[in-house]
Amino acid sequence: MHVFNQSTLLYAMTIARLCGLQVFVGEISTALKRDLNRSQYDTALFELTGLENEISLAVGKLSEWAAPRHVEKNIMTLTDQVYVQPEPLGVVLIIGAWNYPWALTLQPLVGAIAAGNAAVVKPSELSENSASLLKELLPQYLDMELYSVVTGGIPESQELLRQRFDHIFYTGNSTVGKLIMEAAAKNLTPVTLELGGKSPCYIDKDCDIDVACRRITWGKFLNAGQTCIAPDYILCETSIQNKVVECIRNTLQEFYGSDPKSSPDYCRIINPRHFSRLMDLLEGCTVALGGESDPSQCYIAPTVVQDVPRHDKLMQEEIFGPLLPIVTVSDVSDAIRFINGKERPLALYVFSSNKKVIKRMIAETSSGGVLINDVIMHYVLNSLPFGGVGQSGIGRYHGKYTFDQLSHHRACLIKSLGMECVNMARYPPQDTSRARKARYAMRSPLCDLSKAIFVWALLATILACIGLIVILVMCFR
Repeated sequence: MHVFNQSTLLYAMTIARLCGLQVFVGEISTALKRDLNRSQYDTALFELTGLENEISLAVGKLSEWAAPRHVEKNIMTLTDQVYVQPEPLGVVLIIGAWNYPWALTLQPLVGAIAAGNAAVVKPSELSENSASLLKELLPQYLDMELYSVVTGGIPESQELLRQRFDHIFYTGNSTVGKLIMEAAAKNLTPVTLELGGKSPCYIDKDCDIDVACRRITWGKFLNAGQTCIAPDYILCETSIQNKVVECIRNTLQEFYGSDPKSSPDYCRIINPRHFSRLMDLLEGCTVALGGESDPSQCYIAPTVVQDVPRHDKLMQEEIFGPLLPIVTVSDVSDAIRFINGKERPLALYVFSSNKKVIKRMIAETSSGGVLINDVIMHYVLNSLPFGGVGQSGIGRYHGKYTFDQLSHHRACLIKSLGMECVNMARYPPQDTSRARKARYAMRSPLCDLSKAIFVWALLATILACIGLIVILVMCFR
């Protein structure tokens, strides 16, 4: 099904109407409190701010993003129009995640609308309160004939995947991501897969460990560790491991007090199944901090595990919870080898004041994103592409990257019927002279448009100088 009509293209302007969602901060906060025990402050900061930024950017930049992009020419196309025209893909299926059910579901929708697509939105059934509220609210702002919400569990998701879409945008784990890619392949449907992985956090001995641990503690235990780009584990030298543990202990006291369970800023695990999975991972580990739990509330305290063996079960899968293992390494080279021995992560975090260490970490590893001396904050910049590489994801989004990801970039060449003398070189009968002329005429680019401003400025300067000389000659004649 393709939706290439004027009404759909005009619906890109409904981005402005999405701004009305911020009115429902109270209701959204209530839903997230029930799903994840998240405070209204964290909801505003980590769900709504990014969404509002995406909407504002799309509204302000839409005319620029959707405009034809002129590209370089060669001699054979010198008098022709050559450009790339973004156009809608058609109908996009957006399958959201439960850990940030508003941001990770509606941000792709903003890009889909901006690109002129229709969309079917499938929120995660695990965040059931947020999913129900989304289904209730969205029809108040968007035409449900073009933007519909489907709720439900696995059967509903499977039925959706049997349908033909023009793009599928999924946020979640790699196991489901593979199933979605398999289903999409039957119709050659392109996919964006925002997955996860074990995002390493290397702490160099040459850095401010107090600041490093404060930032790591914030990023790791935010949303009780249920963040796709949370630091999954720490790599550090043995000589600083105890100091790292102590700094995290002090920061946890500062953030959540002596009893994180009673802190309004500390979340809960999404459901009993994930609670049990995390407790199984923790079994038999050397707990340096935390470890307390309450199954009746799906509560697990912020927990640090030290001296973790490199092949421990904690190191085999993405943790996605408030368990922070520390693996010791001998030096930065050892850390790089360890990182490269695993699948490429969604994020890599490096804390160091040593420029050589930073340069090596960036040059000798691969990840979806890399952040030096902080965690998570690259996600909030919609000027940066967000996405994985390899097992951590396919495609990228945020800001214009979402628009481009959910657009077809159509190559357009409008030829002139003139200048046939130039085209004669490509017609038969061919000989050495004609072939040489044709090859020369088809060389690309004739002029790099990135230098166009310089070229025009140079021409203007030359013309101004000529004009000045003419005036001076006339004055002194």
